[in-house]
Amino acid sequence: METWALLKRYHLRPSKGLGQNFLVDDRVLARIVEASGVGAQDVVLEVGPGLGLLTRRLAERAGQVVAVELDRKMLAILRETCGHLPNVHLVEGDILRVDPVQALRASLGLAEGDPLAYHVVANLPYYITSAALRHLLSATVRPQRLTLMVQYEVARRIVAPPGELSLLAISVQVYGTAEIAFRVPAGAFYPRPKVDSAVLRIHVHTQPRVPTEALAWFFQVVQAGFGQKRKQLHNSLAHNLRLPQEVVLQALAQAGLAADRRPQTCTLEEWMALARALPRVAA
Repeated sequence: METWALLKRYHLRPSKGLGQNFLVDDRVLARIVEASGVGAQDVVLEVGPGLGLLTRRLAERAGQVVAVELDRKMLAILRETCGHLPNVHLVEGDILRVDPVQALRASLGLAEGDPLAYHVVANLPYYITSAALRHLLSATVRPQRLTLMVQYEVARRIVAPPGELSLLAISVQVYGTAEIAFRVPAGAFYPRPKVDSAVLRIHVHTQPRVPTEALAWFFQVVQAGFGQKRKQLHNSLAHNLRLPQEVVLQALAQAGLAADRRPQTCTLEEWMALARALPRVAA
């Protein structure tokens, strides 16, 4: 595959510090593009384009591709592999520090008031998955859909049903509906990771399921509840929100929740009811 040729040509070794694992299976690249569902009218924000192999395939299908890359060595290669493509725009930066909306507007020449709709396609390093999801889903203009390569177990956690929910699952499900498109074996990468990956697709809701003005408090409550997930919910909330037990127990009853519930068993709707019932406290 071309990956091997490019790594050899540029004398590159994947950076452990940046969590780099390169796809060496063309079939997976083709399936990612297919899973993204992008078409000729779509704008794509690609995170971590690396050598540009997926970037080129996206450019063949999408209207515009804005690729954000942190590694300057990769950017030099990207300028050679993708710089000639008129619908590819390269941005140097850390996606966790780059405002995705501003990067898209600047790259596409859009003014502040111009309409913007876009998709995200990314091969996320494992260690930034949660932070990157939060950053992208809380953007001032959220993507219509995200198609992400993530660790398989992380993908399973995100799509988990009530009874197995985590803070990450709740954080994603507030904003959209997630599904695993397909599993990717560890052997499809170089260097080979210790675990399999999966391509995760998130269809983003037009509006979050929690009202925008209530989001900060909602997440403060959920984080407090999961802060001691092995404990019963009333203990975690009382401890982490610094509220009296009787206040928490009253809020649980008002939300229709038993006092001995544990955080992973609560549905999104139950968390919403609980956040409404609890008195707001400073973060």
